[in-house]
Amino acid sequence: MPAITVNGVRHELTAFPDTPLLYFLRNDLALTGPQFGCGLAQCGACAVLIDGKEERACITPVGTLDGKDVTTLEGLPNRWANQKHIPADERHELLHPVQQAWITHQTPQCGFCQNGMLIKATELLESNPSPTPAEIKSAFTTSGLSPMLCRCGTYKAIFEAVQHAATLMAQRS
Repeated sequence: MPAITVNGVRHELTAFPDTPLLYFLRNDLALTGPQFGCGLAQCGACAVLIDGKEERACITPVGTLDGKDVTTLEGLPNRWANQKHIPADERHELLHPVQQAWITHQTPQCGFCQNGMLIKATELLESNPSPTPAEIKSAFTTSGLSPMLCRCGTYKAIFEAVQHAATLMAQRS
């Protein structure tokens, strides 16, 4: 039986192979971080990390994910803890530095797009721990399938939170 690992837990895929990953995450696993936005991979609200790369769950068929590792917004703290070898007794109420930066900067307004923004920031900072403002802008606007869209226009706060998260991540290195 095909299986994927979601946030560190292995799940057998019982859904039809062409079922979008977003539906599997939300309906079968009750993970509500990834949002249904456009359904066409053009807004980023449904973003997840698949083997460390940002992908749009609304167009990714579960049948293509056998053996893959999926991280959702809910799994970011565990991802960070595993990467930094944080002992189990220190993981209680742990947040990923990106999540902490979002809280510190009070980044979201409505919050709908923030799942994708946090996922994209995580991907960026894992591959580039000290991005320039231009690299941050590029990550959110010209890299990947399409720009990460925020209808509320909190881009300035998002960029500031990414810079803060980079500082937090460097402190834990």
